[in-house]
Amino acid sequence: MPAEQIHLVRHGEVFNPQGVLYGRLPGYGLSSLGHEMAQAAADDLAARSRPVRALISSPLQRTQQSAEPIGRVFSLEASLDDRVIEPENRFEGKRMSGRAGALRDVRNWGYLVNPLQPSWGEPFRSIATRMLHAMDDAWTSVDDGDVVIVSHQLPIWMVHRRVVGMSLSHDPRRRRCALSSITTFERRGAGFVEVGYRDPAAGIAAQATDVGAV
Repeated sequence: MPAEQIHLVRHGEVFNPQGVLYGRLPGYGLSSLGHEMAQAAADDLAARSRPVRALISSPLQRTQQSAEPIGRVFSLEASLDDRVIEPENRFEGKRMSGRAGALRDVRNWGYLVNPLQPSWGEPFRSIATRMLHAMDDAWTSVDDGDVVIVSHQLPIWMVHRRVVGMSLSHDPRRRRCALSSITTFERRGAGFVEVGYRDPAAGIAAQATDVGAV
């Protein structure tokens, strides 16, 4: 038999004193608070007393670090999958808000012509498709138990919207995908259904800075 559940875990807070949109840029690892958040996610998964058989991570530093406490809890090594990585983004390395923010710079306005695609990065449809392909493979990679995939806010949110039948275009400010949150899916018939969402780091989230993708 294949897996029973797949848990999509978002990484914890990133050390980002410049407040830039870090995207796929190297060198953006977890802050000390981010490590606490990652541990909270691991503790939440452990408390469920479910048999986690495999651990998969995006190859970026912050996701690999967020996978480490999960790996320790379940005695697993994380395998890397490029399909669950952060999407490409034209605004990587830029501050998005404030007087010098990228959105105020007329030279960047051409990237904003189609927010429904979006025109500033990887199309939403592409993100959802690659994530679901990764989940399909993860589902059949084990004989039983669960699989944990550590990924990023936008890819997880694209899976949510695709699975529940919503339009992939959306307001980034309204994503329900907190730092170190866990969104859980099961396979029913030919597709996945969402069966749970938890925010185990909610108690310390007020101290965090969350500069995700646009």
